[in-house]
Amino acid sequence: MMKFKPNQTRTYDREGFKKRAACLCFRSEREDEVLLVSSSRYPDQWIVPCGGMEPEEEPGGAAVREVYEEAGVKGKLGRLLGIFEVSYLFKNSCMSTVN
Repeated sequence: MMKFKPNQTRTYDREGFKKRAACLCFRSEREDEVLLVSSSRYPDQWIVPCGGMEPEEEPGGAAVREVYEEAGVKGKLGRLLGIFEVSYLFKNSCMSTVN
C-alpha cells in the first residue's frame, strides 16, 4: 500500500505499518565509533539515521539512502542486525534495521 504526500510517497506493509529502514554506522571494522544524528522532532535526542522506504526499495538501499540524506555519509552495507517492530515509537511504523 502507498500513500502520497507532497514531495514524498509513504509505503506500508500488509498490516498497515509504515515501512522504515535504519542503519547503524561504524567508522571502522573495530566498531568502536557509531554515527548518530540529532532528531528533528526532538533536537536534544540522538538517533541512528532512519526513514521511510520508497516504493520498490529494498531495506538495505533505503538504509544507505537515509544515512546519506541525514548525515551526508557514504559507506557499504555489512551484516543484517535484525528486523524490529517499534510501533510505540513511530505510530504504527515497522522499522527494518540494517547495518
